[in-house]
Amino acid sequence: MKALLTWTDKRPWAWSLLGILILWLVLGILTARFSVQSLSGVMTTAAFLLFPALGQMLVVTTGRGNIDLSIPSVITLSAFLSVNIVGGSDGMLPLGLLAVLGAGLAVGLLNALLVLVLRIPAMIATLATGYVLATATMLANRSAAGFQISPILTWLTSGRVLSIPVIVIVALLATLLCAFVLRWTVFGRVLSAVGQNQRAAAFAGIPVGRVVTTTFVASAMIAALTGTLLSARAGGAFLDMGSPFLLQSVGAVVLGGTLIFGGSATAAGTLFGSVLLVLIVTTMQIAGLPGGTQEIIQGLVIIAVLAFAGDARSRGSA
Repeated sequence: MKALLTWTDKRPWAWSLLGILILWLVLGILTARFSVQSLSGVMTTAAFLLFPALGQMLVVTTGRGNIDLSIPSVITLSAFLSVNIVGGSDGMLPLGLLAVLGAGLAVGLLNALLVLVLRIPAMIATLATGYVLATATMLANRSAAGFQISPILTWLTSGRVLSIPVIVIVALLATLLCAFVLRWTVFGRVLSAVGQNQRAAAFAGIPVGRVVTTTFVASAMIAALTGTLLSARAGGAFLDMGSPFLLQSVGAVVLGGTLIFGGSATAAGTLFGSVLLVLIVTTMQIAGLPGGTQEIIQGLVIIAVLAFAGDARSRGSA
């Protein structure tokens, strides 16, 4: 048992992968809806969750309880900005992306300012930012004359290459890129050092403020791009489009094995956590559970994973 805990401690993604295999097997036995062919639909849904979860993972890795609760509002606002500016024209797509990324950059810098300069806890600061963005979203909603989707965005979100959804390919590439950054770049190493001990990292000459700012900016910009992709997938934008990602972006990170207290992150685990969370939600939907009950169960699952992980670490170090 101790050997197993030691192995999984170095590979935290193993638990989420095991959960995927078990839940997939159970669903395959209980219902005829799940088979190998169902993998495409599950992976497509998980891909849209993966993007903001990767950004959330970077913020969480900085430690001190940092978390980005503005992600849902950024997603919704960016979706409206995208459909309003692009207007279904590929020619307007560069301008629309520039506006969306600019909005994400501004939000990320604002969050970092509130956390680092004004010393407001990240949960409160980003939640307040989300409320401000909700007002901007209402204004954008009023100016939305109609919803037309760019053909390029339609292909990215609904197209296929050799029967594989394009969005799944993009998600896998994003995971590989994030994994490379975390493991093989200087930024990945200093990010881990900041998450483990910010004071020690500062004494070692690491620009802690710059590292934390980068994660908030990356999270907001990734969420902004997610809003653009979601608007294309849904055929438009609507209020509260990003609301499900408030809990799910955190859930995917936690289920994937990233330490909630910072210092250690896994991109592969976040991918597996996203797929596992989609399977959990799908199971509850098949069971006919109401939305409120689903959120409660998701929260209980996250708490159970955190408790089990903490207990496993304590037993492994004993």
